[in-house]
Amino acid sequence: MAEIYIGEEDYRSFEDKTFGDYLEQRYPELYAKALAVKFASEKKDLSARIPGPGKIEVLTFETEEGREIFWHSSAHILAQAIKRLYPDAKFDDGPALKHGPGHFFYDIYLEHKISEDDFPRIEEEIAKIVKEDLPLKRRTMSRQEALAYFQQKGEIFKVDILKRLSDNTEISLYRQGEFEDLCRGPHIPSTGKAGVFKLTAVSGAYWKGDAANPMLQRVYGVSFPTQEELEKYLAKLEEARKRDHRKLGQELKLFLFVEEGPGFPFYLPRGTVLFNTLCEYIREECVKRGYVEIRTPIMLSQDLWVRSGHYENYREHMYFSEVEKKGFAIKPMNCPGSILVYQSELRSYRDLPLRQAELGLVHRHELSGVLHGLFRVRSFTQDDAHIYCTYEQLEGEIEKAISFTKEVYERFGFKNILVYLATRPEKSMGSEEAWQKATQALIKALAKTGTAYQVKEGEGAFYGPKIEFNIEDALERHWQCGTIQVDFNLPERFALEYIGPDGKKHQPVMIHRAILGSLERFMAILLEHYNGKLPLWLSPVQVKILTISQEQLVYAQEVLQELRKAEIRCELDDSNEKISYKIRQWNAEKINYAVIIGRKEAAEKLISVRSRGHQETETMPLEQFLEKLRAEIAQKNCVN
Repeated sequence: MAEIYIGEEDYRSFEDKTFGDYLEQRYPELYAKALAVKFASEKKDLSARIPGPGKIEVLTFETEEGREIFWHSSAHILAQAIKRLYPDAKFDDGPALKHGPGHFFYDIYLEHKISEDDFPRIEEEIAKIVKEDLPLKRRTMSRQEALAYFQQKGEIFKVDILKRLSDNTEISLYRQGEFEDLCRGPHIPSTGKAGVFKLTAVSGAYWKGDAANPMLQRVYGVSFPTQEELEKYLAKLEEARKRDHRKLGQELKLFLFVEEGPGFPFYLPRGTVLFNTLCEYIREECVKRGYVEIRTPIMLSQDLWVRSGHYENYREHMYFSEVEKKGFAIKPMNCPGSILVYQSELRSYRDLPLRQAELGLVHRHELSGVLHGLFRVRSFTQDDAHIYCTYEQLEGEIEKAISFTKEVYERFGFKNILVYLATRPEKSMGSEEAWQKATQALIKALAKTGTAYQVKEGEGAFYGPKIEFNIEDALERHWQCGTIQVDFNLPERFALEYIGPDGKKHQPVMIHRAILGSLERFMAILLEHYNGKLPLWLSPVQVKILTISQEQLVYAQEVLQELRKAEIRCELDDSNEKISYKIRQWNAEKINYAVIIGRKEAAEKLISVRSRGHQETETMPLEQFLEKLRAEIAQKNCVN
């Protein structure tokens, strides 16, 4: 991200000029790539006037925020093209995306059912709009004026958005040619900057995720400044389709989803082994670092969630029930249960820091339109931890949590980790002083651990700021997994105490920490990262024994028992199929090793071993193979 400082003298020369004017005259090469700018931490259009001296951050396609603006503008161009082709189309929302089947989508209400057959025609219209190089012009009006304007246009979904805003909200609209859309912005300066497009998918999505509402059509697309970048991305997208964890989950018999439980995963035996292996690993690592493990109930009194603030700030994502005329809620988070465990006995400063780990099953009401395999589910397990410490211990505990998180990701083969600091959101609780103290503690710990980070303004949890960890997979996609959150608010709301060395009562600080995050989501990331070819220590089935004929069955069963006795996860294929077929099946199941037993191996009490991805076999005694397996498992090697 290029940073430029406009001094007093420079500002006077460009008073009443725009950011675009300034860049065009002072930095023409940078202006050619500029999409928007940040000034005083606020993103602005190039057409916005310079308000005074200060630092300008130039947002190009090379920056994350620049790409987000590029793709959000692309969604507007998609909507304009559809409106030209289908004048009766009505529009709901069109955001940029970080993950999924596209970089952006637009939700559209239209009688004509859009299919992939319509994509070339829509793409042709998009190309015309790009060629027309239409400027994107911003204007503002009052909420009442905007309501009247969109009511007159018959845009019922925009009217609904406006009705949910307060009367004093300033409303901004963006126009490109004949098309005008409700939007906060900012946007690219003109449609000519939008480059090349490809529509990637279309799906149905109920308005607001409610089946009682109209069905909208969600059209996805991608866009890039150049054709070369688009083709490179499309190749990567094709590879991602091959690695889709939903496809792999079915082929490898790991998990399933059923109509009777939409968004609630069912683990099959092999998937359960993988899930438990992840749990066992994170448990072992927690024990090494002085954590104690707890388990708390899935359903707790509604009063508890009112007291914690979840009812006020999070209830649209919660499930509720009634037992003996008393309200209960299924937990969407583990923290209130952890707090009740902390309160179960009197705590001393000698007990702190108290690190409570919990592999807690939580349930959240996600809209049906956003459910996506294991990436977005309605029930999932978090590798949660809640650390209670004194204020003096706070920075040290955050530092340890940062180091712990990095070590875990490196163990799984993720070396490129992006870190963000997410600050106080608009919907939050607690004093500004508490938020500042919490934020500063995170900043100091990041500095002490030498962790580079970017800031996400207003994206913290409602009870405290947080550090977010994003891991990069084999396809260079980034996935947000771990978080470290500092919380002064819940200890205050629950009046948490410990007895200090002065004999007086003090309030502890609470750190919320997850590393894998959702185990379901992390499992999906692993499957796609490794294309189902999991490292030996993670594989649900590590060895498959293949017999050439039924004559070797007795010896094969002896080998099976010896492997199981050594705690190697193995299966025996004793079917009557030809060995060539059995080997193809073993390859398709992506199992690490095949043990092939024929007449010679049975006679000499040996085994022939083939490694995944290799054609050659090596004959050896079983004990030699076991030593090899033990060493590889102990290393927990995760080279992709």
